[in-house]
Amino acid sequence: MKALVKQKAEPGLWLMDVPEPETGPGDVLIKVLRTGICGTDLHIRSWDGWAQQAVTTPRVLGHEFVGEVAAVGSDVRDSDIAVGDLVSGEGHLVCGKCRNCLAGRRHLCRSTVGLGVGRDGAFAEYVSLPASNVWVHRGKVDLDIAAIFDPFGNAVHTALTYPLVGEDVLITGAGPIGIMAAAVARHAGARSVVITDISPSRLELARRVGATLAVNVAETSIAEAQRQLGLKEGFDIGLEMSGRPEAMRDMVANMTHGGRIAMLGLPAEEFAVDWSKIVTSMITVKGIYGREMFETWYAMTVLLEGGLDLAPVITGSYGYQDFDAAFDEAATARSGKIILDWTA
Repeated sequence: MKALVKQKAEPGLWLMDVPEPETGPGDVLIKVLRTGICGTDLHIRSWDGWAQQAVTTPRVLGHEFVGEVAAVGSDVRDSDIAVGDLVSGEGHLVCGKCRNCLAGRRHLCRSTVGLGVGRDGAFAEYVSLPASNVWVHRGKVDLDIAAIFDPFGNAVHTALTYPLVGEDVLITGAGPIGIMAAAVARHAGARSVVITDISPSRLELARRVGATLAVNVAETSIAEAQRQLGLKEGFDIGLEMSGRPEAMRDMVANMTHGGRIAMLGLPAEEFAVDWSKIVTSMITVKGIYGREMFETWYAMTVLLEGGLDLAPVITGSYGYQDFDAAFDEAATARSGKIILDWTA
């Protein structure tokens, strides 16, 4: 089969012929239809310091996908997953034996292996997953949207960490996940949603999904955004999506007393924040990683069934043979989600 492979420990990706993945009795073989390009994939392509530590070559990349079930193992019941089902996959494979897994908190497993990072992934004509990691789309869903359920789940997990109804929400970082979080927050009943970035293109995408204000912080401060909205005490909820130290510091400075922050953005290095402000303002900060298995997936499906529109977030689609152009576009500060089509 064709697959996008990190063949060598150097910058670049290679489109290669590789063997189809093996499947065991509890596994599902999936014919891949569409995949989404993630920031993780960009790191691996550029072969930065994180990628060099996290990935062993050769490795088939990719963890955002939708596909059709091609075969199921002997231990997989047809009532759960059947050949022909349209499915996406939870890209975090857990041990099933640790304290958190046994307690049903699989998203907290300390031994998590990432699809397309620690094991071969979905940038290929076929991918194999344990049945326990397969999500069946029971209702009608657009293939491009189904391909990005993984990052959509990150946005939903972060945005719904705290109750949003009637609250004023600040989102720092208008990357694709931040933009999706803005859409979720408005759909879930936030009073106002302010999102910040320095990319005019991405801020425009945020406006299209319903952000109340999309603020270019190179030109306008968050404090000024508060004044425009008439906020007197600061934001109730903060969703930090950028991993940037200045964004986190600005967020803390503009929270109300008792404000709550969910932090998904992954910093490249340690940085200082005003802990005295966090303490004296009694601000809660919670780290978010991945999705809750599978509560977040249920929430994603219900949000889409309820009319949440993510179409503006998808800004490009390429045949898998044009992966270099697709990756180049995904690496700009202008794009939303970029899709690779594996059906060509």
